Amino acid sequence: MGMDLSLFMADWERLGRLAVDDRARALEDAVWPPERDDAYDRYPVAGGWIWPPEREGAWCAEYDFACTTGAYSPHFRAGDAWDDVRGFVDAALREAMDTFLGGLIWDEDPDADPALTGGGGFFPPAGDGGRPRVLLVCPPGSVSGKARAWERAEPRLDELREPFAAECAGWAGRPGSFEDFTTLLREWGAVTAEAAYRGWGLVGLP
Repeated sequence: MGMDLSLFMADWERLGRLAVDDRARALEDAVWPPERDDAYDRYPVAGGWIWPPEREGAWCAEYDFACTTGAYSPHFRAGDAWDDVRGFVDAALREAMDTFLGGLIWDEDPDADPALTGGGGFFPPAGDGGRPRVLLVCPPGSVSGKARAWERAEPRLDELREPFAAECAGWAGRPGSFEDFTTLLREWGAVTAEAAYRGWGLVGLP
């Protein structure tokens, strides 16, 4: 069975006031309330986001990707696709896409992934007490930079079509089509734009 991705945006100051060991559980409990009996009984989705009932005072929400089944693998495959094509685009587009995707679904240096250390201590590190590692940790300052990078990259996505066809189309472990690839990127663009608008950070949990 593959790994799933649960992606949250959160008020970083509010989340940071909790004990480190309690932060992941607090995100999950806010959207998957423990008093509900059904493990799949979440609060309703609104515009792609799952908000707690008291939305006015809510401090976090989970994003429900419309173009995936909730599995992590489509995101991982899209990151690998970008790694394949990035050498075939000009420096400006490459820099914008690197900034946008770095730390979300791609890392130029996987060993530098902040999720490996729990986001510099914001979450417990992988393996500490048998915990799985968080999949991504992106504080508000990084989110705002990614949103700006997406604004530069999104109008130029069609420039990736030809290198995608040459380097990724038909390969196992890559998105099924260029449209699948760009649809997922646009969802990530919407996520970063909303989080940046609120001044919140992003957390991906398995």
